[in-house]
Amino acid sequence: MSITHAQQADVAALLKEAASREIMPRFRQLLPADIRAKSGPLDLVTDADEGAEKIIAAGLARIFPGCLVVGEEGCAADPALLARLADAPLAFVVDPVDGTANFAAGLPLFGVMVAAIRHGETIASWIYDPITRDIAMALRGEGAFTETPDGLRRDMRVGTAQPLSRTVGMVAWHYMSGELQARLLPRLSVLGGAQNLRCSAHEWWHAAAGNLQLLVYNRLMPWDHAPGWLLHREAGGYSARFDGSAYTPLETYGGIIATPDRASWQAAKEALGL
Repeated sequence: MSITHAQQADVAALLKEAASREIMPRFRQLLPADIRAKSGPLDLVTDADEGAEKIIAAGLARIFPGCLVVGEEGCAADPALLARLADAPLAFVVDPVDGTANFAAGLPLFGVMVAAIRHGETIASWIYDPITRDIAMALRGEGAFTETPDGLRRDMRVGTAQPLSRTVGMVAWHYMSGELQARLLPRLSVLGGAQNLRCSAHEWWHAAAGNLQLLVYNRLMPWDHAPGWLLHREAGGYSARFDGSAYTPLETYGGIIATPDRASWQAAKEALGL
C-alpha cells in the first residue's frame, strides 16, 4: 500500500489541525500540573502531547481505515504496540510534540512528526513546525520538500560534504552509555561545531535542508527518527547505524550517523570513535 499525494496533503492538514487545537493554545500557558516527567528530567509529557496525539490518531484512522497507529504517548501506556510495527501492512508512528522539554520551557523549537511504515519500511514522512507553520514532507522515491503556509514549495537537498574541521553536527549523547560518552565527547573538538537542539524534528529538517552536515544519535525510537530519516534520504543524504547496517524503524538502539555521503559517514565514524 502506497501513500497518494492527496493522502499526503490530508495528513499535512491533520498535523496543522492538531497543532492549532491542542499545541499552540498551550504554548507558554502550561501550569506545573500540565507537565509530567517520564524517564528523566528531559523526557517530559504535557497535556498538549496527549491532546495532539489523540487528534492525529483519530485522523489517521479516518484517512487510512484499519491502519496501526503507534504514538509516543500511546506506546508509553502500552509498550506492546511497538512490536506490532514489523508485521503491519500500514502503520504510522507519531510524535505529537517532538522537543517537549523545549515546549514546556517556552522555547519556540519543537515539531510534530509522523511517518508511514509499510511492513517495517518507512514510505512517507511529515514534520510540521507549529511556530513558522512550515511543513516538510517526503514520499519514498519521490524526493522531499518544504511547504510554507501560502503554498510555496521548495525541494530539500542535503549540503555539500565538508572536511571534519568544517563539519557542523548535531550530536545527541545523553542516551549513550558512560563508556560511549567517554569515547565520543573528547573527540567532538575535531568538528567545526557540535550542538544539540533537544529536538530531532528540527535537527533532521536542517540536515535535509543542507544547513548542517552531521547527525549522531544513539537511541532510535521510531517516532523520533523515521520521519527525519526519510526526509534526509530523499534529500540525497546517506545514513547508517554505528555498525554500518541500514537504518530500520524496527530497532531502537544501535545508533545512527547521518551525513551528506558515504565517505563523510566513514570519516565521522572513525574520528568520533563510533
